[in-house]
Amino acid sequence: MKNKRISLAPMIDWSTSDFRAFARLFNPNIHLYTEMISTSAILKGDADRVLRFDRTEHPVVLQLGGSDADEMARAVQIADAKGYDEFNINVGCPSDRVQHNKIGACLMAEPLIVAKMVTAMQAVTDKPVTVKHRIGIDHHDSYEFMKGFVESVAEAGCTHFIAHARIAWLQGLSPKQNREIPPLRYDDIYRLKQDFPMLTIEINGGIDQMSAIREHLQYVDGVMIGRAFYHNPYLMAECNELWGLPMPSRREIFEGLMSYLAKRAEEGANLATLTRHYLGLFQGLTGARAWRQALSGKPSLTLDDIRGAGEQVLLQNQQ
Repeated sequence: MKNKRISLAPMIDWSTSDFRAFARLFNPNIHLYTEMISTSAILKGDADRVLRFDRTEHPVVLQLGGSDADEMARAVQIADAKGYDEFNINVGCPSDRVQHNKIGACLMAEPLIVAKMVTAMQAVTDKPVTVKHRIGIDHHDSYEFMKGFVESVAEAGCTHFIAHARIAWLQGLSPKQNREIPPLRYDDIYRLKQDFPMLTIEINGGIDQMSAIREHLQYVDGVMIGRAFYHNPYLMAECNELWGLPMPSRREIFEGLMSYLAKRAEEGANLATLTRHYLGLFQGLTGARAWRQALSGKPSLTLDDIRGAGEQVLLQNQQ
């Protein structure tokens, strides 16, 4: 598959480094996005902790939340030195928590601010700077509104846009409702690619099957998936067919996970706090429920506990 891409979406509390390292076991080519990290967390907090990633995660993309161009540039400089492959600006999150700080989807109404951030970030890195956005916000729900936003930001030098195919209601709907209630308008994103053929346009929202991935790739340059990859991570393995690669077996992925967890245990991590990310490993197989139960709600777990639970499922499925 040339000039197309599949991405794991940024998801608060879900697309952590411990999940991204797990995701990499399924597919060597998918771009893995961090959860959104605010500029203040990097500039005023523990940058080493919030920017930690495993060397196996590449290509890994840092999604930044902010609206101050200088702060975004400074955050990029710090993260660039740590080896991130790309930087993404969050113009899609509808949470009122981020709106208060002028982060996320509310910035669609201020494309010049986004354009200024793109310019400042590109001035301090040679890595790609991309933008993730909605198709509209509140009553600004016309195709022309989104087209105008993309046009303004592209003029600043951004060449890659990831569009969530729903508008965001900034008042009255929770982030969860904003992922479910506004209707999906995939055709608007197809049209965006037609109107801007030189830009890289990636589609996001409500995509959870290989058949849908293949369909979208006929019209746009990439597909970003969040919760479907999280709950059914073997869908990432199925995506290997897009590159003509074989799918890893559940056994291979399980052994890779155990190696990663052994390393994390040596680092002092409480494995019981990590295993919530791995509940979907055996989705669809006999014994998947017992695996989830064995890994859930425990104050502590050992490597032997996790291995025993996994071996039971693999044995039941002759893997």
